[in-house]
Amino acid sequence: MHAATMLAALALEGVLGWPDAVHRRIGHPVSWLGAFVDRLDATLNRPGFGPAVRYLLGIVATIAVVTVAVGTALAVAAVPGPIGIGLEIAAAATLVAARGLYVHVDAVRRAIEHDGIAAGRTAVARIVGRDVTLLDEAGVACAAIESLAENLSDGVVAPLFWGAVAGLPGIAAYKAINTLDSMIGHRTARHEAFGGFAARLDDLANLIPARLTAGLIAAAAWSWAAARIAWRDARRHRSPNAGWPEAAMAGALGIRLSGPRRYGDRMADEPWLNPAGTDPDAAAIGRALSVAVRAVLLAAGLLAAATFA
Repeated sequence: MHAATMLAALALEGVLGWPDAVHRRIGHPVSWLGAFVDRLDATLNRPGFGPAVRYLLGIVATIAVVTVAVGTALAVAAVPGPIGIGLEIAAAATLVAARGLYVHVDAVRRAIEHDGIAAGRTAVARIVGRDVTLLDEAGVACAAIESLAENLSDGVVAPLFWGAVAGLPGIAAYKAINTLDSMIGHRTARHEAFGGFAARLDDLANLIPARLTAGLIAAAAWSWAAARIAWRDARRHRSPNAGWPEAAMAGALGIRLSGPRRYGDRMADEPWLNPAGTDPDAAAIGRALSVAVRAVLLAAGLLAAATFA
């Protein structure tokens, strides 16, 4: 039953997404969670507290956000009959981002091809946190493809996985954890202690989905090299999970990803994934999107198989 709900949610999100007009009017469930995280961060994460106290308060904040998300999901799932099923599918669809991910990454490809590198930098700046001002076409394409691969896991496969395991409460819990990590799970002076628990919880929540995503990418590209390079290079990534889909995508396309990049005034000397690969370009973004679409279709096939097993 959970797999069927996630399959229907994926289909609904693929057709409708989250319309811009709706987002402008009421925001999005993830932005609502984000506002709650912001409030807790401002209230509990005070510089006057020591690291141990801030870590414990970070646990309290994490539990509070996940509890609100799961409690809301349980209330929706408790609605009986066809109306309840429809509400559950609609709610789950808002927590999957396949269509939105495709649209935002394809916008980078189209910007480069039609309007040049400056437009490509503007487009990619909407989906990555690094400094894009000095990126050439290879740098912009690299950033876009990395974002696509990582968010294919975080925004599509992982929510569907936890939704198939535990229904709407499972997908809601995952999105709450992932939102916490994206907002407070950074190794900065402000958030290293307060967000430490959320970051480790996110690592745990993505342990299986990230590796599943790498497998889906390799299968979608029909590429043994993708699987081999993911197995070899994923551990080079600073994240215990993001390296898996990124390395698999690098292997599938025969390109190199990651590598040194700038965040504001700080240079991050990241190692390359598939260092023997070529530098990506706008055409490589298009090929990556094709692989990602096929990977999502394979995920849908797995959900269908689980539904009718």
